[in-house]
Amino acid sequence: MKIQNRKYIASILFVLISFVCNAQPDVAPPPPAPPPPPGMPIDDFLPILLVIALIYGIVKRFKLSRR
Repeated sequence: MKIQNRKYIASILFVLISFVCNAQPDVAPPPPAPPPPPGMPIDDFLPILLVIALIYGIVKRFKLSRR
């Protein structure tokens, strides 16, 4: 095979490969995830709620033991 024929074949192959690469479908990226929900209002006062629950438990326990 002559060198000139190889150049033509190589050129045709490069053109065909470029068509195949361009023929691939454009895949859209998935939509972004929704933002996380806002923090619940109890999150800010959790230590205070635990102290109140502890005090309530102590008072109830004391009242039950006095009966």
